[in-house]
Amino acid sequence: MRELLSGVYVKNFIIIVLLIAVCLLVMGMAFAGISYSFTLREQLESMTQAAGTAGSMLRSYAQQWQSGLDSLNMGATLTWMSDLAGYHMLVTDIQGQILNCSDEVANCYHLGLSVPADAVARINRSGFYRGLTTLNGAFESPRYVVGMALPAGRNVGYIFLSDAGGPLRGIWAGYARIFLFAAVVVSILGGVMAYVVIRKTGRPIKEMSDAARSYSRGDFTPRVHTGGRRDEVSELAEAFNVMADSLQRSEKSRRELIANVSHELKTPMTTIAGFADGILDGTVPREREGEYLQIISSETKRLSRLVRGMLDMSQLQSLTPMELQSRSFDLLEVVCQSLLSLEGKITSRNLDVDTVLPEEPVYVVGDGDAITQVVHNLLDNAAKFATPGTKIVLKLWREEGRAFVSVANRGETIPKEELPLIFERFHKTDKSRSMDRDGVGLGLYIVKTILDSHGSTIYVTSRDGLTTFQFDLKLSKNRTPQAEGGKS
Repeated sequence: MRELLSGVYVKNFIIIVLLIAVCLLVMGMAFAGISYSFTLREQLESMTQAAGTAGSMLRSYAQQWQSGLDSLNMGATLTWMSDLAGYHMLVTDIQGQILNCSDEVANCYHLGLSVPADAVARINRSGFYRGLTTLNGAFESPRYVVGMALPAGRNVGYIFLSDAGGPLRGIWAGYARIFLFAAVVVSILGGVMAYVVIRKTGRPIKEMSDAARSYSRGDFTPRVHTGGRRDEVSELAEAFNVMADSLQRSEKSRRELIANVSHELKTPMTTIAGFADGILDGTVPREREGEYLQIISSETKRLSRLVRGMLDMSQLQSLTPMELQSRSFDLLEVVCQSLLSLEGKITSRNLDVDTVLPEEPVYVVGDGDAITQVVHNLLDNAAKFATPGTKIVLKLWREEGRAFVSVANRGETIPKEELPLIFERFHKTDKSRSMDRDGVGLGLYIVKTILDSHGSTIYVTSRDGLTTFQFDLKLSKNRTPQAEGGKS
């Protein structure tokens, strides 16, 4: 609850409530204006009809006014018509001076007053007068007034009907109560819905914030729950979880790398230090110093290869797909050069090589130096673990817009459970670790890293002593090698 009362939650809640209030206000004002105009028009029409009716009833008195009709009798008539119509009435002469009204004589203070000249002028011009006015002080406060002429063959005076707005006030009071009740109900429902929506929407964001703080402390286990929703926030939460998985894998790889590097460095350094100390303090006989110095030299070279492998890994990870797509090279030339560079090692192990290679160049997309390292590592790996006296089979062919390379050798069968692990950094089986004193466990990892950066795939199978590595590359439309930047 605390987080819902701070920051973005309160802001969103206030915005939604304000929007609801503004919508209610605009709707209320629009409805009020329409209802007011309609009600006022209806009331003025009703007053106009009543004025016409009252004028018709008073026509019979028109000639008598001119001959001095008793005002009291006219006042009683006006009072009766006022009670019947529900409106206050005034009668004036043709100059606009009030002659009588519907009030009782004792309460009438209008006699002798005059209505505004513009009211009389408007009646003479348009036939009637309508407005909200005090009639030049005839009323204490503005009233809705309708005025008409009293013709009896000729214009002899005017009748004015007024209303203090009682019906309108009643309508407006009823409308105000209904609107206030509706506004309260809508505001409560809107506030509850806003709270629910903001809470559901904001929870993943709060979880992401908490998870990010956990990640900063090195704990990559927290994940954001989407609650099964399919919206922008859930997509952000899923992307956040994907990022967390990647960070967790990277952290795991980093820790494994540190552990593996520490292990790989510790063994040769311990050997070097032990034998060097033995030679220095005389523990090692002089006649065997050369033998131990040879071991020190071998371990030093292994350390050098390890460092070089780590540098190669760093360089390979800097390759971008855009750079690789702008380069092309002859894969056949790379395969042949790699095979020639390992001729001495292959011959020393009494191995034969069977090649199935095309006669024409095979141009592919990618970095030639990196793929040279791939082919070299695979051939070196095959020569290293092949049984002496057997054959290494090297093939290159085209198929469906891609070039394929396979390297096969006969030797120990790689256990099935080891196959998914052989491309990991520093992974070695116990048996190969004891046999391979020259390797550092990075060769196949470098191969996999290079091919991944090229968008390629490498497969490995090992059955009945036959181990085969196969990878593919995209064929290039260019028939000439392209160096960095697209220059040939």
